Amino acid sequence: MSKKQHDPHFEIGFYEAVLRGNARYTDVIEILGGLYTKTGRIADGLKMDRRLVRLQPTNHTAHYNLACSLALTRRKSAALASLQRAVELGYRDFAWMSQDPDLEILKPHPEFMLLLRAVEKLTTES
Repeated sequence: MSKKQHDPHFEIGFYEAVLRGNARYTDVIEILGGLYTKTGRIADGLKMDRRLVRLQPTNHTAHYNLACSLALTRRKSAALASLQRAVELGYRDFAWMSQDPDLEILKPHPEFMLLLRAVEKLTTES
């Protein structure tokens, strides 16, 4: 199958089977979260992101992805809290955070702007 014939539903089935064999396989949990979200299964993506944060509580990318899923489900306060945690743990991708469409609902929020400025400052200081 070429890249142009990419079938996320096949991949989801494959990774779900892998996860049934090893429920703590964090790489697969992260992949599934992304695939679910990409295919519009936002609630399932949120479940995977929560699961990954439980398994890897100091993983800044896991907290960032959780913030994205929470924002997509319109849970603004929880999304901002998760984004704050991601920054505290070391998330520094200012360019992506500033234009990530998953965070669109947060962009007018003053707390988001403060976090964004903090990440920009941390990025330029490094």
